[in-house]
Amino acid sequence: MANVEKVSIALTPELLAVVREAVESGEYASSSEVMRDALREWKRRRALERKDVEQLRRLWEEGLASGPGRHIDMAAIKAEARRRLVAAQDT
Repeated sequence: MANVEKVSIALTPELLAVVREAVESGEYASSSEVMRDALREWKRRRALERKDVEQLRRLWEEGLASGPGRHIDMAAIKAEARRRLVAAQDT
């Protein structure tokens, strides 16, 4: 790792214990490795969350563009959902 910059972080006693346990158990060679792995996972999760939000926005826009709904009230929406549930359970 040629381009490495050291930083200092503050952890709760509980998180520090998790990091130390990961190193002591041999799962990781150092606390730095634990933190790098945690940050990679955090970065991956953020990317997935962004993708989910983008998909939700796209679906929202598609729904708005599709015109007014065919159900007039919540009772009709619930009735349709129940009908679909029963139909799915029958297949």
